[in-house]
Amino acid sequence: MTGSLALGGKPALADPAQESPPADAPWSQSIGAGVVDRPYGRPADTEASVIRRNVPWLTASAESSVSFSPLQDLHGIITPNGLFFERHHAGRPDIDPAQHKLMIHGLVERPLLLTMKDILRFPSISRIHFIECPANGGMNWRAAQMNSLQFSHGMVSCAEWTGVRLSTLLEEVGVKKQAKWAMVEGADGAHMNRSLPLEKCLDDCLVVYAQNGEALRPEQGYPLRLVVPGWEGNVNIKWLRRIKLGDKPWHSREETSKYTDLMPDGTSRGFTWLIDAKSVVTFPCPEKPLDGPGLYEIRGLAWTGNGKVRRVDVSMDGGVNWQTARLHEPVLSKALTKFTLPWRWDGRPALVASRVIDETGYVQPTIAELRKQRGSNSVYHNNSIQTWQIKSDGSVFNVQLA
Repeated sequence: MTGSLALGGKPALADPAQESPPADAPWSQSIGAGVVDRPYGRPADTEASVIRRNVPWLTASAESSVSFSPLQDLHGIITPNGLFFERHHAGRPDIDPAQHKLMIHGLVERPLLLTMKDILRFPSISRIHFIECPANGGMNWRAAQMNSLQFSHGMVSCAEWTGVRLSTLLEEVGVKKQAKWAMVEGADGAHMNRSLPLEKCLDDCLVVYAQNGEALRPEQGYPLRLVVPGWEGNVNIKWLRRIKLGDKPWHSREETSKYTDLMPDGTSRGFTWLIDAKSVVTFPCPEKPLDGPGLYEIRGLAWTGNGKVRRVDVSMDGGVNWQTARLHEPVLSKALTKFTLPWRWDGRPALVASRVIDETGYVQPTIAELRKQRGSNSVYHNNSIQTWQIKSDGSVFNVQLA
């Protein structure tokens, strides 16, 4: 079956007896704009609502806030640079790359002060990785809030990053055997800094100057940022200006007062860098309701800091029954993975959810399972299963199941 009968919705086929194409629209009867009419290009005017958004009441000011990526309007696994979520701790600095330098010092043999021209001379590498703020989904720890995919899960994005392996730069300066940790620091007004184990720095960290084929944008760390694949977003230091090696962590403000997970007994988990496996259905969602019974494709994204996504299951009855979704290539390590599943909706209420299993065998937990271990006082690392309630009129709501 094809057309309106298969879709089960409004008529979709033209009259079979009508062999001519649809009548020309006004835009088909005139000459359009020429090349370089828009030298950098821009989305179609009808896509003007596809933008990053923030929640003004989340923070005291926009200079220390976050904007959310519109996951409901994106296709594939790459986030366009203009839609990549942003997080600032002291606002966005606008840096002159000719004046920007990266210092590498501490427990090294040959301290270096590198200009951007110096960094561009090193062998380059490009990798696709996601970055997720550990507070993504944090508003859902105690109850379902924000009836929106963008505002509940939009602090994750994925890009192709180009730059230099951090291990290459550390080889250039020579790491002393006493060095076990690195303090990485940004050139923003907050001088945002975090401690990282040297083992991770030498494994897969990148010092990048390009994102999705163009220079980093200022809100993403122009001219230089760190990318720490699979680890929480705040360690991916933007506007990178300093790397200091030492024999112990620095225990800075961002790893004592902030970015620690409060446990049920009142203690805090320290250095919870890893992003555990997570998935979310991006269609249907509150911003994208259903338009009557019929055939749909359930779509979503999955990711894990542990490596690759192995499988995603989708449920239409709140987790009672599950079906395995199709994973779309490429399935990359520490990158977003797209999944889909055809679904013929009969018009009755439904509870749509997804559950990811990564290559280590880790299974995305329910919110109840997560609360048993972590309580409900935390803000960070809520990777629980997201459930969307579908009502008979096709509207979609953010809910939690006991």
